[in-house]
Amino acid sequence: MQARLSATDLACRKGDRLLFRQLDLDLGPGDMLHVRGPNGVGKTSLMRILAGLARPFAGSIDRSGEVGMIDGRHALDPDRKLGDALRFWARLDDGAVIGEPLRRLGIEALGDIPVGYLSTGQKQRGVIARLLLRPRPIWLLDEPLNGLDHHAQTVFEALIDQHCRAGGIAIAASHQPIALPAPLTVALADFAA
Repeated sequence: MQARLSATDLACRKGDRLLFRQLDLDLGPGDMLHVRGPNGVGKTSLMRILAGLARPFAGSIDRSGEVGMIDGRHALDPDRKLGDALRFWARLDDGAVIGEPLRRLGIEALGDIPVGYLSTGQKQRGVIARLLLRPRPIWLLDEPLNGLDHHAQTVFEALIDQHCRAGGIAIAASHQPIALPAPLTVALADFAA
């Protein structure tokens, strides 16, 4: 898994407001980056730009490797049972099998429950299971610990560590602390315009 993600002189504008500017990143296999900052500083916008879902106001991005993303839109049909919702994504991911991700996250028993009935933390673990369906070298994680209890946070932090030890890249944008071994950090407020 050879992954690279770099950004040069990146800037983001929302309406008339320039959120951040002159941001440079250079990440390779095994790198973990924690993007910190208060609400409204541009963390989600940065993640969407890095994923290719939004255009930067200025600057350029060079990315090598497929991206897996977690953000506030969990993309699991609330009317489907969790297992069925994940099987939908598994079919799009070349027939990935959902059993192992469910087991790793301790949510096998939730497969027959409609997504709309799950708690916030259970939905978040379902979203993490979707991320694990197929290996993707670059993980973009926007507020990935939202709704997770302490045990689920610990499990996910360990999964991020394993992903990076295997040569992946993980970027976690959060105002909460994330227990990762020696992550690089960016305080996005330092790049405010």
